[in-house]
Amino acid sequence: MSAERKLSHIDAQGHVTMVDVGEKLPTRRRAVAEARVLLPPEVLAKLVDNELHVTKGPVFSTAVIAGIMAAKKTGELIPLCHPLGLDHVNIEIKMEGHEVVIRSVAQITANTGVEMEALTGASIAALTVYDMCKALSHEIVVKEIRLIEKTGGKNDFRREA
Repeated sequence: MSAERKLSHIDAQGHVTMVDVGEKLPTRRRAVAEARVLLPPEVLAKLVDNELHVTKGPVFSTAVIAGIMAAKKTGELIPLCHPLGLDHVNIEIKMEGHEVVIRSVAQITANTGVEMEALTGASIAALTVYDMCKALSHEIVVKEIRLIEKTGGKNDFRREA
């Protein structure tokens, strides 16, 4: 690995460590992540007015709440993530053909970024869709979870379409 890019969670002795962000200046940080869930026809049949309705309740509305809750708990779920008091989290869900597209946005003014919070929000929203619909089919596929963009830190990132 080049001297320019190293794993920030590994110390000089090769041990796992939490990154010390105490010397970094707070900046406005934003991250956007996306998850995609492929639904089979028997699940899509429950789609009415852009919401899936199943016995457990409204799927997308529940997934939005789950995603927000998860983003706020990221520091408790992922061992080396800092616990953050997020300024804002938003989860949007839409259909594209047979796919549920979940977009998670996390924002904070702090000395560390929020990409893991955005990714966690998208992930848990996707798993909530699966959980609420699995009685209809186990052919549901959580296809993809990815970072779309992050801004406000040392290295901004934007995924090309």
